[in-house]
Amino acid sequence: MLCYRRTVWCEFTGRVCAEHMRLLILGGTAWLGRYIAATALERGHQVTCLARGESGSAPPGVAFKRADRDGPDACREVARDEWDVVIDVSRQPGQVQRATTALAGRSGSFVFVSSTNVYADNATPGTGENAALLPALAGDVMESMEMYGQAKVACEQHVLDAFGPGRSLIARAGLIGGPGDTFDRTGYWPLRFSRPAAEDGSVLVPGVPGLATQVIDVRDLASWLVDTGERGLSGVFNTLGETIPLSAHLAVAREVAGHTGPVVAAGQDWLVAHDVEPWMGKRSLPLWLPLPEYAGFSSRDGSAAIAAGLTTRPLAETLADTLAWELARNLERPRHAGLSDQDERQLLHALAAS
Repeated sequence: MLCYRRTVWCEFTGRVCAEHMRLLILGGTAWLGRYIAATALERGHQVTCLARGESGSAPPGVAFKRADRDGPDACREVARDEWDVVIDVSRQPGQVQRATTALAGRSGSFVFVSSTNVYADNATPGTGENAALLPALAGDVMESMEMYGQAKVACEQHVLDAFGPGRSLIARAGLIGGPGDTFDRTGYWPLRFSRPAAEDGSVLVPGVPGLATQVIDVRDLASWLVDTGERGLSGVFNTLGETIPLSAHLAVAREVAGHTGPVVAAGQDWLVAHDVEPWMGKRSLPLWLPLPEYAGFSSRDGSAAIAAGLTTRPLAETLADTLAWELARNLERPRHAGLSDQDERQLLHALAAS
């Protein structure tokens, strides 16, 4: 038997939505999951998080159930209860299959946070949710990030198999940014512009005309996911930020940081020749992706989610808040994306000498 929710006018969404929704978050102690939990709690919902708890704690006021989702009975305790909505952020197909099997008869709907990495074509701009997908991962465990897209495809299939299209929402998120981005992709540029490595204030940037970015603020995505649960929305949606040229994104980051020094652009062939990695990782320039093979990666069609109520804040607000979060942390910590100060200075010297 599933829960029956009363409905009221929601001041957050401007719509009729569920009152006192019982929400189960599979996760909820790390970045996006924690924002989802906090957002739902602020709206007056009853929120429970199921996680190992190794990534952090659940927000105050949220019920916490400790479990290792790799275990066969991870969802046994929460499957004794009834839920209006379950939200899952996992990338492991086995975890999702076990959860959906255990909860299909105990929850009204299932919201799964997937990724635009599921698409097979990264070269064509403007593609929507009907674009071809990668083959699903055959096993239960994603062994490396190289199989991330295939793993998310398999997760989506498990959700749809257990809950059906009418009770499932698949949110294919683009690049998520904002405060708490420990992946360092959205914090790198405002932080670099605020703290140049070169004595003259120069900052090295990718000179790649035509490359787009689509950063969605973690807070906007979390708000929309809770909103869809309240409305019982189903379907598959690309959940993306505004499509902005990389050059314009960097200009916003520079303005937010108050940078007035030189901006030195290097073409992608030069960057590749000097062992600079795209996107993320050690010795990388975040948000840069090679063209033409990645021309469509950050320029997909997100109009369906916008029509379904997704709203996003200005990029300047996201980057300013991310910079404030970065400056409050240990600036000497190892980073998951970007150039070290030494690498930046060496590359600027090499570019000037070329």
